[in-house]
Amino acid sequence: MHSDSTEADIRHIYEQWHQTVVARDIDGLMALYAEDAILETPLILAAMPSSTVGMLEGKAAIHAFFAAGLRKLPGELGRWYRTGTFFSNGRQLTWEYPRDTPQGNQIDLVEVMDVADGLIAHHRVYWGWTGFQSLLGIRSLAMS
Repeated sequence: MHSDSTEADIRHIYEQWHQTVVARDIDGLMALYAEDAILETPLILAAMPSSTVGMLEGKAAIHAFFAAGLRKLPGELGRWYRTGTFFSNGRQLTWEYPRDTPQGNQIDLVEVMDVADGLIAHHRVYWGWTGFQSLLGIRSLAMS
């Protein structure tokens, strides 16, 4: 059974996940995930065109996704403005990458992470309208 994470664990994941993605630090990113973690995002279908399901199980599969995604995907997905606001109850961490930013529109996402024992156990990414339109274009490029 997993225990609730501390406030420090939650803040660590909130800060480090963002920093490691922006820096494209896959090893640092993977250090935040549990061995049996689950990742759900439609970006899996765009980054890994042979995939038919937007869900991965296990740290090795998640590592392969991030390695492919950070290497192949357009730079526009790498604009990561966020407001600094997050919500957590000790078991779940949620924040938004809003569409409207001081520099203009970006891919809009909501990150939801179940955190257990200081690690990400289940990570779900919900895409807004701007992000969804980008996914359609990326999927078309990846399949051609």
